[in-house]
Amino acid sequence: MSRSTLILIATLPLLAQMDPREIVRRSVQVDDRNAKLARDYTYTVHNVVREMDGNGAVKSTHTTSREVIYIGGKQHRRLLEKDGKPLSPDEERKEHANIDKAIAESQKLSPEERQRRIEDQERRRAKGREALLDIPDAFDFTLLREESLGGRAAFVLRAEPRSDYQGKHRDFLSKVHGTLWIDKADYHWVKAEAETLGTISFGMFIARLAPGSHLEFEQTRVNGEIWLPKRGTVKASARLALVKKLNLEQETEFSNYRKFQTDSKIVSTAEVP
Repeated sequence: MSRSTLILIATLPLLAQMDPREIVRRSVQVDDRNAKLARDYTYTVHNVVREMDGNGAVKSTHTTSREVIYIGGKQHRRLLEKDGKPLSPDEERKEHANIDKAIAESQKLSPEERQRRIEDQERRRAKGREALLDIPDAFDFTLLREESLGGRAAFVLRAEPRSDYQGKHRDFLSKVHGTLWIDKADYHWVKAEAETLGTISFGMFIARLAPGSHLEFEQTRVNGEIWLPKRGTVKASARLALVKKLNLEQETEFSNYRKFQTDSKIVSTAEVP
């Protein structure tokens, strides 16, 4: 009998004593603090979108790299690269001008205006978290095992939609199932895999995600204080505006996290001669 099998057998009694729903509930609660800390970080997002034909062959590939930074309590994205090529001088000047404009505007904000901007961001963030807060009640969870990811122990849970869930986000949450990896020490999500069970609509039916679409998401611990996105993938069949059908693969990587001191003085991004 292998060592890993012996360890699994030894942990089965402990796993049986734990409430899977409570594990998920705690993970949703700690995510709120995590999202607030994320405003102190700037990072790079690299996005790859592949459009496939009916046989699964790649028809086209588009890539972008952007730097994400909070200026005056508001998130801004500066384009760094497009389709594997650096920006043209005109595009570079335009991106710098947009950031310089944001900096100039933020430096004119009064403390009250800056606080209102942060509060607006918080309201939008809270609205975006509504579906996340419903997850503990929308699914039945099974604690499968413990597993090591990135050198840290994680609970592995299976999530299946509950037929009796009637919450605000039923149209979405009742049509997905998947697996969660939740850090055992601080209950943050390390990884999530999900598959759609039915057609999911977005933006007042502007886009529809077909059944069988697959989504993955991973996070990493940064500076010993926060969990931030590491990688996300989507493999999906989608229909835009109820007309155009697309088979897509999208990969998003997050990197180069730097803690941005909120009390630092921001200066122009233009190059110094």
